[in-house]
Amino acid sequence: MELKVYNNQGQVVGALVASDLVWAHPMHMAVLHQVVLGQQANQRQGTHDTKTRGQVIGSGRKLRAQKHTGRARIGDVTAPLMRGGGVAHGPHPRSYRQDLPKRIRRTALRVALSDKVRRKRVFVLASLTLDKPSTKDVQGIVDALKLKGHTLFVTQGFEPTVVTSMRNLTEASITPANQLNARDTHRAINLVITQDAVKKVDEIWSRPVTRPTRKSRAEASQ
Repeated sequence: MELKVYNNQGQVVGALVASDLVWAHPMHMAVLHQVVLGQQANQRQGTHDTKTRGQVIGSGRKLRAQKHTGRARIGDVTAPLMRGGGVAHGPHPRSYRQDLPKRIRRTALRVALSDKVRRKRVFVLASLTLDKPSTKDVQGIVDALKLKGHTLFVTQGFEPTVVTSMRNLTEASITPANQLNARDTHRAINLVITQDAVKKVDEIWSRPVTRPTRKSRAEASQ
C-alpha cells in the first residue's frame, strides 16, 4: 500500500509504503460495530441508581381501606404509583464492561484504517513539530489540506506543543500512535498521521496475533 506524503502547506512531497495488512484490510462491518459498541460500553461508569419502595423513607400505613370506598385500591406512600414513592424496575449500579479479544480489537482497527484509505480521508504529513504552541499553525494545516469535519491527528509519541495547540479547536483531536483505537478512527472524518506514526502503527498492528500452542502453554505453566 502506497500513501501520499504531504507537507504543512498541503503539497504532495513524496510517497510512503505502508503495510497492506493494516491499510488495505477488507471491510468487516460486524467486527467494527462490535468493537465500537464495546469501547463505548467500557466508558460507561454504571453508577446510576434508583430507590425501591423499601428504600424510600415513608410510613407503611395503608392510606385507605381496600374495599367499599368506590376508589382504586392503594397501598402506602412508598408505592411506585405514589408521587415521591419508590421506582419499580429502575436502574441500579452495574458494570457495562465488555471483554474484547485482542484479535478482534486489532482487526477492527485495521478495518477502520483501511476504510479511511478507501474513502481517501488519510493524509500523511512529512512531520508535525511546532517550536511553540500555536493554534493558528495547526488550523493552517487543516485549511491547507482542505479538511472538513472532525480531524484526528496521530503522532508517533506524545507531543506537548501540538496537544496544547489543539485545545481551542473544536473539530480536531490528537492521539499517539500506540493509543490509536477503532472507535476514534471510525468516528473521525479525516485522519492526519505523520510518517513516523505510520511506521509505528505498522510496527504494532501489522504482526498477526497467534494463539498459543499446547507446547507453549505447557512451558509457561512450568
